[in-house]
Amino acid sequence: MACEFNPSIACSCTASCPRRGKCCECVAYHRGKSQFPGCFFSAAGEKKYDRSWKALLSDRS
Repeated sequence: MACEFNPSIACSCTASCPRRGKCCECVAYHRGKSQFPGCFFSAAGEKKYDRSWKALLSDRS
């Protein structure tokens, strides 16, 4: 299955990268680095650029 840009999905990540708006590429990229994409975090949590499991748990609690 091809991973295509979907303009109907609003990407909440503030990082500028070639995977922006291509959710499957973004998730695969971060998974390969044992990270979570910015869109998994709240707006405040995403701006910290810490994509770790610990940061995600802290952001969600």
